[in-house]
Amino acid sequence: MPPRQKTAWQAVLFQQRYPICLLILLLTGSGYLQLDTPLSLHQQWLLITGRTPEQFQEFVYLFATLPRLAMALIVGATLGLAGSMLQQVTRNPLLSPLTLGTSSGAWLALIIVSVWFPSLAPDTTSLLVMTGSLLSMGLVLTIAGIRQLAGLPVILAGMAVNILLGSITSAIILLRDQYAKQLFIWGAGDLAQNDWQWLGWLAPKLLIALPILVFAPRLLQLLKLGQQGAGARGLSVTPALLILFAATLWLVSASVTAVGIISFIGLIAPNITRLCGARTAKDQLWFSTIMGALLLLFADLFARLISLWTIEIIPTGTATAICGAPVLIALALKKMRAEDQLSLQALPFRRIRAKHWLLLVSVTVCSFIVASVFSNNGEFWQWRLPDNAQWQLRSPRIVAALAAGITMAVAGTLLQRLIYNPLASPDLLGVSAGASAALVLYTLIFGEPLTSAGPVIALAGSAGLLLILLVLAKRQQFSPAAIVLLGISLTALVEALIQFALANGNENVYAILAWLAGSTYRVEATQAAVLLAGSLLILLAALLCSRWLTLLSIGKPLALGRGMPVTTSTWALLSLVALSCALVTAILGPIGFIGLLAPHLARLSGAQSARSQLVTAALLGASLLMLADWLGRNLVYPGQIAAGTLASALGGCYFIFLLLRSKIHA
Repeated sequence: MPPRQKTAWQAVLFQQRYPICLLILLLTGSGYLQLDTPLSLHQQWLLITGRTPEQFQEFVYLFATLPRLAMALIVGATLGLAGSMLQQVTRNPLLSPLTLGTSSGAWLALIIVSVWFPSLAPDTTSLLVMTGSLLSMGLVLTIAGIRQLAGLPVILAGMAVNILLGSITSAIILLRDQYAKQLFIWGAGDLAQNDWQWLGWLAPKLLIALPILVFAPRLLQLLKLGQQGAGARGLSVTPALLILFAATLWLVSASVTAVGIISFIGLIAPNITRLCGARTAKDQLWFSTIMGALLLLFADLFARLISLWTIEIIPTGTATAICGAPVLIALALKKMRAEDQLSLQALPFRRIRAKHWLLLVSVTVCSFIVASVFSNNGEFWQWRLPDNAQWQLRSPRIVAALAAGITMAVAGTLLQRLIYNPLASPDLLGVSAGASAALVLYTLIFGEPLTSAGPVIALAGSAGLLLILLVLAKRQQFSPAAIVLLGISLTALVEALIQFALANGNENVYAILAWLAGSTYRVEATQAAVLLAGSLLILLAALLCSRWLTLLSIGKPLALGRGMPVTTSTWALLSLVALSCALVTAILGPIGFIGLLAPHLARLSGAQSARSQLVTAALLGASLLMLADWLGRNLVYPGQIAAGTLASALGGCYFIFLLLRSKIHA
């Protein structure tokens, strides 16, 4: 088609996008109602117009299919509207309601209510869940700062809060699992309905969307001029921003409370709206609302179709993540704006001296001793050498924690130096998530326990995801911002698969969840020995490649000038990273943030050269994870908290500290 003719067709489509979108919505909704029902159109019409159902299929149609369709339309429209408001207010096309932490806050609040206040009325529970989502979003906005809403820092703040609150939630579930058995489907996001009760609860709370659609466009159009320009035209900027944010928070919180975590709709709908030619604030707001309803209806239709072809029920949240993650990846591959570039830096180097080496070794030895002989017996803490039986139970866990700390610290150091990114770590970039996804998929497909899956499967997952990440990031010249955003996208997709496994799991659900928390609880002596041997070999291999790492850290042109095989050495070191993640994940599960925290602390300790940073990070990683495992064993005795959960909580706090530090120095 000639360019002019193509442009003319595009112009026609843009002008007629409302009737076209509404027609598609009508046809999709009609097809949605015909899926898996033997009822004729006449019977369906009679039920819709008020006939009393008599047969089972009629009850299913009236009290399951119709309310599910209505819920998909109303929640999708709400999320599309909320996403458009957020993106217009902040002028950030990467922002969406759930990236601001609402899901993790609501999930934590629901778990707390279910465990400690199970007798509360449903309306009170819903109010507390909404309060949790509001508070978590407020925390994200506080960390990022109002001036950082237009760039990537607010996305990173949302990720940090999600990880921190998620680790707390996982710890509570594992400690009180008997109270959380029915909540996993909510965490996966599900539109399934048994009656009209939830729709009746949700609809009145979303009525504020009507005045928003009428009055918000003028405010948003003025805010496009900037705060000074809007103020010069008589707009009280601060009250207007507070009103828009409060309305958005209310809409998202109510929707999340009713159907669980439905991701990506609030991100994708406004971006598609702009691609379809919407430019004014009113046009973007109205068309995003329609597009959100259409997208969620498509996703739920896809979930229902897949559920018909398989024996598993696919939650709608999983379907939206599968469809939405590629869109976020495509957005990440677009040209980065100035606001999206990361100014976040690691802590500065200091010169390391002999006394520092002595202190590091002493800390590691003391950590090992404390983990071995200092314990809580339920009544008081005591120093006591373990007897033979206690040592046989305790030693594999200590050795496994020590080895995993070394391995993840080495992997984080290699990544940070290879891609020149202070935020690079296996968990933030999705490398560990790749191993987790491979192992969970193995469990789902073959029905075997996680313990039967070997490191080879985990290696395939971590190496595959790392390869995808690097291939995609190459288009952005390995920009730190692009790499982090791609890692977030891939991790979101993997987490959706894991949530699906939890929502459809059987008696193995808590075994999967305990493994995902990064626990040493079930590690045997043989596995600990294998992990320790593997960690030492990985550390030795990294030290032997330290010259490569030093030259690559300075720059690839210099490395080429010195005659170094840059491509071969880069892939060899990245393979070492994938092997590290696979080894740890296959035995313990994903261990978060040690790969970020240990290299940063090594820099602060004075480790400047690649060799010294590798050794220092390994010692610090071993100490941190041994102490995390020791605290997990004793802090809530006789209950236990997984070492990976405590490490994630500690690392999440450190990540938030980095973001706050970056904001202060900006």
